[in-house]
Amino acid sequence: MEQRIGSSSQPLEGAGFDPAFIPGLTSPASGEPADADPADARSADAEEAVETEEAAPEGTADVDEPDGPEASEESGTSEESEEAGEVPDGPVFEASDRRAKIVADHRGVRLALDDQSCEFRWDEIGAVETESPRFGKRFTITVHTPDRRWYPIEIEATARSRFTEWESQLDAVLDAYFDEDASEMA
Repeated sequence: MEQRIGSSSQPLEGAGFDPAFIPGLTSPASGEPADADPADARSADAEEAVETEEAAPEGTADVDEPDGPEASEESGTSEESEEAGEVPDGPVFEASDRRAKIVADHRGVRLALDDQSCEFRWDEIGAVETESPRFGKRFTITVHTPDRRWYPIEIEATARSRFTEWESQLDAVLDAYFDEDASEMA
């Protein structure tokens, strides 16, 4: 009689072991191929730095941020200034507390909890569900994807009266950008 040495269970696959398994989550990209040697990368960076120093005239210095009152305005709204050219006039829903944040606008729905975040374009969303508790002040918003996954986030409201305000703002955004017919066909 044969007996196996070791476990007979199959290895688990999914979000518990591989964060890339969840669509919408993005990881920082290194920009280098996986087989690149780190020593070569350091020497190439050093050579580029020397070339840029030599190419810059002596009278000019590398300036990262502009001086004056405009500097504080531009550095504080870096995300808004990048998108200023493509922002249409339309409804925007934003809700946040000390840990969680949700933003729904023309680009889609973005969820953030502590240092984790994910972004869903409108064509990646199957449904958006809201839930107000009978007691308490935690407002739950769940984003459902067509592949039967869901991503809930809870926002703690300052008062229960904010629930109706948030519901109406989110409904306005969904009415403007979410196409139910497209999500049903996917």
